[in-house]
Amino acid sequence: MAQDFYTRLVYARSAPAIGWLAYYLLKALGVEIPRSVPIGEGFELAHGGFGVVIHSKTVIGKRVKIYPGVGTGRADIYRPIHESRFEGIVIEDDVILSPGAKVLGKEGILRVGRGTVIGANAVLLESTGENEIWAGIPARKVGMRP
Repeated sequence: MAQDFYTRLVYARSAPAIGWLAYYLLKALGVEIPRSVPIGEGFELAHGGFGVVIHSKTVIGKRVKIYPGVGTGRADIYRPIHESRFEGIVIEDDVILSPGAKVLGKEGILRVGRGTVIGANAVLLESTGENEIWAGIPARKVGMRP
């Protein structure tokens, strides 16, 4: 039941009347997903997603599962924003971002391919293909999903 509550809050962020309330309630619960982030159907914020921080230039596809401690953002935060070549992150359909995973783009658009799994505490710095399994720091392809 609690899972349904978090999911409803995530989708409510984009509602005209209550969007801001849902956004700030999620923030109070330890989840930062800006209202500008589009999210496809079937999204799951596993275990309440405490510590999840999603960059405003992220696009999340359908049936994506995000665990606590996941973050997306710029890999070049040492640069002023106007000097960054980061354009955004696209998380395609059926992706799983395991607990503590970080997805960090440095230039252009970083894509997490459909069906990809990013392992626990991995730091992904490059785009992936479809149905791949990535793990480590920095993350490397370690296998394929069946």
